[in-house]
Amino acid sequence: VQLVESGGGSVQAGGSLRLSCAASTYTSSPYCMGWFRQAPGKEREGVATIGGDGRKTYADSVKGRFTISRDNAENTLYLQMNSLKPEDTAMYYCAAELVWACGPGLDKAFFHSWGQGTQVTVSS
Repeated sequence: VQLVESGGGSVQAGGSLRLSCAASTYTSSPYCMGWFRQAPGKEREGVATIGGDGRKTYADSVKGRFTISRDNAENTLYLQMNSLKPEDTAMYYCAAELVWACGPGLDKAFFHSWGQGTQVTVSS
C-alpha cells in the first residue's frame, strides 16, 4: 500500500486542521488504517484507527477533539482535528494494514505500510 499524507500546517491553539491520506492499493475492500504522530525526541504514538468495518479507536489525549473517517470510494483516510493544543505538535503519519479489523489498541507494530508524514505545528 502506498500512502501520501497532506493537510498539515501551522495553526494557533484552538484552531482546526484536516489531514488527508490518499492510499494506492490493489484491493477495493476496506481495511485497517490509522493515524500516528511523533514529536521530536519522543516515540511514535497512536492517534486513531479505523477498521474495515468502520470501528474507530482513539487515544485518550484526542478523544472529543479529533475524528477519523474514510471515503472508501476515493480510498482516502481523513483526520479532522479541532481544538488543537500545542502538545498536538508533531509529524503525523498515515498507516495501513490489509486486514479487515485493526488490532487491539493503537499499536504501531501492527502496521506495515506507512506514509512519509505531514507536519502539524500548533502555537500557543
